[in-house]
Amino acid sequence: MFTLVIGGSASGKSDYAERHVLSLKGDGPRIYIAAMEPFGEEAQARIARHHAMRRDRGFETIECYRNIGDVCLPEKSKVLLEDLGNLTANELFGADLPQADAYGNLNTEHIAADLSDRIAAGIERLLTKCSHLTIVTNEVFSGGKEYEGETLTYLRVLAALNRKLAARADLVVEVVCGLPEILKSTETGR
Repeated sequence: MFTLVIGGSASGKSDYAERHVLSLKGDGPRIYIAAMEPFGEEAQARIARHHAMRRDRGFETIECYRNIGDVCLPEKSKVLLEDLGNLTANELFGADLPQADAYGNLNTEHIAADLSDRIAAGIERLLTKCSHLTIVTNEVFSGGKEYEGETLTYLRVLAALNRKLAARADLVVEVVCGLPEILKSTETGR
C-alpha cells in the first residue's frame, strides 16, 4: 500500500504521516527515511528536533539523500519517507545537470521531466521492498509568485512528482492547519 501526504509548510503533514504509519497493522519494523541533508546549523537543529519528536515512536531512522530506490529495508517494513521536497532538491542540485547550449539556454522542462521520472522510478523500487510506503511532500505553486531559473526547475520537478505519485498512490491526504482531507482512497473508491 502507498500513501501520499501533501501539505504546506508547518501544516501538520509530518505529524499526520507519522501517526498514520504508527496506526498500520501487521508485523515488520517502522522505518523513517530522512532525506534532509545536514547542511548548516539550521538544518542540523531541525534534524535534531525531528529525532527528538520521533524518539519514543518506534521508528528506525535511515538517512538517504539521493537514489532512494537503492535503500536496503528489512522485510515487511512500514516506511515513512520525509520528505519528497528535500529528496528532489538533493537530486536536482547534487546532480550533473546538462550544460547550457551555445546561447546559455537550458531546456528546464526536459530536465524536470527526466529527473521526475528518475525519482519516481526509485520510489517504485522502494515500493517493492516494503509492505507500506508513506511519503510526505510539499504543496507547490499556490504562492502565486513568478519563479525563474533553478527555483522554477525545482518546482516543476516536485509538481511532476506530486502528480505522478498521487496517480499511483492508494491514499492521498492533504493536511491543512493540522486537519487531514482525503483526496483519494482506493478503499472508498474516491
